[in-house]
Amino acid sequence: MKSAKRPNILIVMTDQQRADAVSLASDGWTPHLAAFAKDAVNFSETYCPSPHCCPSRTTFFTGLYPSRHGVWNNILNGQALTRDPRPGTPMWSTELARMGYDLHYSGKWHVASATTPKDYGWREHFVSAVAGRDHHGPKWEDYKRHAQEGAATGSRVPGVINRPGYPDKPLYATLPVGSKLAHDESALEGALEALDQVRESPDQPWAIYAGFFAPHDPYTISREWLDRVPDEAVTLPTSYSDEMHDKPAIYRRIREQIWGQLSPEEAREARRHYLASCAYNDSQFGRLLERVKAIGAENDTLVIFVSDHGDYAGDHGLFTKGIAAFRGAYHVPAFVRWPGGGIGGGRVCSELVSLADFGPTILDLAGIDFSTTAFSGRSLTPLLRGHAVPGWREFLATQCNGVELGYSQRAIFNKDWKYVFNGFDYDELYELRTDPHELVNLATRAEHRETIRGLCRRLWQMAHAENDTMINDYYTVGLAPFGPAQAFGD
Repeated sequence: MKSAKRPNILIVMTDQQRADAVSLASDGWTPHLAAFAKDAVNFSETYCPSPHCCPSRTTFFTGLYPSRHGVWNNILNGQALTRDPRPGTPMWSTELARMGYDLHYSGKWHVASATTPKDYGWREHFVSAVAGRDHHGPKWEDYKRHAQEGAATGSRVPGVINRPGYPDKPLYATLPVGSKLAHDESALEGALEALDQVRESPDQPWAIYAGFFAPHDPYTISREWLDRVPDEAVTLPTSYSDEMHDKPAIYRRIREQIWGQLSPEEAREARRHYLASCAYNDSQFGRLLERVKAIGAENDTLVIFVSDHGDYAGDHGLFTKGIAAFRGAYHVPAFVRWPGGGIGGGRVCSELVSLADFGPTILDLAGIDFSTTAFSGRSLTPLLRGHAVPGWREFLATQCNGVELGYSQRAIFNKDWKYVFNGFDYDELYELRTDPHELVNLATRAEHRETIRGLCRRLWQMAHAENDTMINDYYTVGLAPFGPAQAFGD
């Protein structure tokens, strides 16, 4: 048996899975994760830095916030703000490889357009979301063909969004019984292949990344998985009927123009398909755990289950992700287990955790010195071992510059308050202890001005620490109620 100081590492990352899309009941829709959680540490307050794949995935692989790694939105289409991390941006995988780890990658990348996992120490089995093979979104010739074929006629199909001049776009669809999700089957097979290969070198530590696409929209899944989701799980959220009159106008426009086409029953079906997609990937997670056990590596393997970002899943009548700073798109599941390292036991840790924390944690548990690397995140090792950490962060910040359309948005929150600075509209303030569903925006109420001042101070302090450049003071953009100088005094 290898020393507990150098674990094997299995990382399973789903795409667009919000934290409450996990059922920890043994008879729920994610039974393998529920069983795993009984022997793992559950970081119940884990958040991504941005409600989008590319910036959040790059944060996971670098331990840096978007303002430091430089990836802001989708890197694989014509609206990309940037296409790659800034030159010289380090990734923790290169350090693992340098220290002798055998690295294997299978699944979604979506971190850089000029490089792929092999450029950072990984052996590639199956890789998607890379330049040259993937382009996200239609091109002009697609619209020309759509016009020539003629617009669809007749009533709208349930679950499908209609917009004049755009192709119909399904939010969910039901596949025939027995249908597989091609991407995720390929990702699974690549990871299983990697596990068989590392078995041949028992004295060399290894790291395997398995990146799945589900439950990313469209929520397309076969019938047998839908049957695993109980009716009570698809009840529309408390905020579903929020008309958002006290929130930024773009939130209402998206709700009314896009998701307002869905009836409440369609919204429930969308949630059912979304959770069924989580059930599908749970079965794949279970197969990976079984293979780890079969090759005799269970005790020596650090297993991390996490997602890149969440999904609104009906919150405030919204679906998928992107602009709107509500919790659903930022709050993600995170479970960690390493039996041989004394990490597990079914504990729940409620400290505020960022995706930026996993890079330094992996290096720390692998016994690799990272003291000269200025991560945005912090090692979770003390929390994993059940130790109290004096001075652990009281607040987390988020950074969003939009998805395809640019919206400058920054948020700061703890367990009591959440303040959102919207560079494109009026701000938001929610008292989370009494309003966990973020229904009542208090930002314009005079009695909360000092609360906003204090939260602005925290926001700008974190922005300064992360070299965030959203600090222009020009008349039309210096719109924060308390500006960046707030970081340095009253």
